[in-house]
Amino acid sequence: RDHPQVQLFTAPGNAGTGALGTNLPIEGTDLDGLVRWASAEKPDLTIVGPEAPLCAGVVDRFAEAGLPIFGPNGAAARLEGSKVFTKDFLLKYNMPTAAGRGFTDAATAVAYSQTCSYPLVLKADGLAAGKGVIIAQNQAEATETIHRIMDERIFGDAGNAMVIEDFLPGREMSVHVLTDGLAHFILPIAQDHKKLGDGDSGPNTGGMGAYAPAPFATDALQKQIAREVVEPVLASLHKEGIDFRGILYIGLIWTAAGPQILEFNVRGGDPETQILLPLLETPLVDIFHAVREQRLGQLAIRLNALHAVTIVLAAAGYPGTPETGAPIEGLELELPDTFVFQGGTKQRGKDVVTSGGRVLSVTAWAGDLATARDLAYQRVAKIHFAGSQYRRDIAARLTLE
Repeated sequence: RDHPQVQLFTAPGNAGTGALGTNLPIEGTDLDGLVRWASAEKPDLTIVGPEAPLCAGVVDRFAEAGLPIFGPNGAAARLEGSKVFTKDFLLKYNMPTAAGRGFTDAATAVAYSQTCSYPLVLKADGLAAGKGVIIAQNQAEATETIHRIMDERIFGDAGNAMVIEDFLPGREMSVHVLTDGLAHFILPIAQDHKKLGDGDSGPNTGGMGAYAPAPFATDALQKQIAREVVEPVLASLHKEGIDFRGILYIGLIWTAAGPQILEFNVRGGDPETQILLPLLETPLVDIFHAVREQRLGQLAIRLNALHAVTIVLAAAGYPGTPETGAPIEGLELELPDTFVFQGGTKQRGKDVVTSGGRVLSVTAWAGDLATARDLAYQRVAKIHFAGSQYRRDIAARLTLE
C-alpha cells in the first residue's frame, strides 16, 4: 500500500491478498497454469510462500522458462518434502539430531518400535500441513499410529514412508536462515506454540502463535547455534551438491546436550513469518533479489530493536476438519502497531468469511515483549467469528527451562 506503482498478484489468494492486489484463479500446485500466466504477464518476481509448490518443483519450472522466482529448487525442497531424506541427511553428516531411521512398510516400523524407549516420535514422511508428527507414549500407541499413518493413510500419500526417532525433551525454537548458497544471514530466533491449547495441551497444530526475538536467545546461544547447527548444515548441503537459495527454517530443540535439529522447512514458518517481518528494516524484495542473484553477502540487512507477538485465531474443529463459512467481524477496526494477517479466509459478497483451519494471525510489535503481547490480545478482542479458538498464553513462558 506504500508503493502504489507495485502490482501484486496472488495465486490463489484469500480475502486479505484480494484487498492488496489481484487474486488469480490458479491453485498453488498448478505448475502449468502458473508458468503459463507468468510467461504471458512477465512479473518482475514471483515469490513462493507455501511448501507444496516448492516441493512440486515450481522453482525449477520457472527457471526453465527464464522467469525470475524466489525460493529453493526441487532438490533443496526435499528437506521439507521428505522426513526420511532429512533424517538420512542429518545422520550422514553427523548433525546434532535424535537417533532414528526411516521406514517404508508398517511391519518393519512396528518391529523397530518394539526395541525403543518411550515416549517415541513418529513422523509421516511427506507434507502434512504441520500435523504429521505424533508422539507415542507406549508401544500400543506406537503400533496404532504406525498403522494409521502407513495403512489407513490418515495423512494420504505423506504416509508412504515414515520416520521413527527418539523423543528429545527440551525447549523448541525456530531459526530462519536467509541464504543464497554462498552467504547467509540468521534472522532473530523465534518461539512457536505448536499445541492447540493453553499450557501446551491438546493436539499438535501448524502453530497457534509465536514471538520474537526470544528472550532466552542470548548472544552466546545464538553463536552456538550458528557454529553447531547453521554453518554445518549449509556446508553439508554444499557437499551434497544442493544449491539452496531461499529461506531455510531450522526447527531446533534445546536440550541438556545443546541444540538438536528436529526438522527443516524450506520457506518462512507460519506463524513465525508474521513476527519476523515487523523486525526487518531492509525491504523484503531487496533481500529476495539478492538471494536469487547470489549477492546476499553484498547486502547489509538491517533489523530494528522491536519485539513482535502473533496470536492465531483458528476455526472450530481445527486441527481436525474446520467449520468454515462464518462471517468475521472486526477486521476493519484499527489499532496502532498491529496487523491482521489473513490465512483461511475468502470474500463472500461484502463479508469476509472463514475458509480454513487457521483463519487469522493477529500481530503486534512494540519496544518490549510485554507491550507487544498486550497489544496483540487487545486486537484479538476486537475480532469475532463463530467458533473462534485461540490460546491465551502466547509469549507467557520466556525461559529455556
